[in-house]
Amino acid sequence: MAVANQKGGVAKTTTVATLGAALTELGQRVLLVDLDPQACLTFSVGIDPEDLDTSIYQVLLGGVKARDVLVKLEDGADLLPATIELATAEVRIAQETSPEQMLRTALRPLRASYDWIIVDCPPTLGLLTVNGLSAASEVLIPLQCETLAHRGVGQLLDTIHDVQRLTNPGLHVLGVLPTLYDGRTTHARAVLETIADTYSLEVLEPSIPKSIRFAEAPAIGETVLSTAPASPGAKAYRALAGALL
Repeated sequence: MAVANQKGGVAKTTTVATLGAALTELGQRVLLVDLDPQACLTFSVGIDPEDLDTSIYQVLLGGVKARDVLVKLEDGADLLPATIELATAEVRIAQETSPEQMLRTALRPLRASYDWIIVDCPPTLGLLTVNGLSAASEVLIPLQCETLAHRGVGQLLDTIHDVQRLTNPGLHVLGVLPTLYDGRTTHARAVLETIADTYSLEVLEPSIPKSIRFAEAPAIGETVLSTAPASPGAKAYRALAGALL
């Protein structure tokens, strides 16, 4: 499953980390893939990218096998980490044959080992995101319920349709996941309805509530499931994991 939105700050990385932890709690074998050169996912689950000698960068370029780069996380999931080196990857892999298939090729030997492989795509519509979409069977779109946040959804869907047409006809859009959601405001509810109507996308439930708890958890390398297990946010991600299963 690719988690994608070219707009930053929509809780994309939080969704990957927390949903992965929730699926692991349910007994699923989970691999998290950090495809973002900022390495936010790697950092947020307690791994310092500066301490890593190898990452997904070397895997994409074909010098290292993905299995040899995996990091075991405390919650039981595995991580294919990123480092800042990934920032130069698009230029390098663009010179390869079928550059949009590099991630799919790298992950192929691991597919039988996991129930879920969840890819945190970077906040762009570049070659790395196309790699994430080309490798996935499903794509989930986290979306902050504000007017400016949903302006780029059409561009993202155009990219998804191009991927479906050219490299991955089996890619399925799961839907939009409302994040940073405040159901008390008329504006948030109106934006949600606009998204569903304008783009004919399913709105996944439950919505993920806005909470300071999500900002606190990555600072100690954990998810809200362990730092605030009874919080509304933790309950929402657990419910989402159950619904996906």
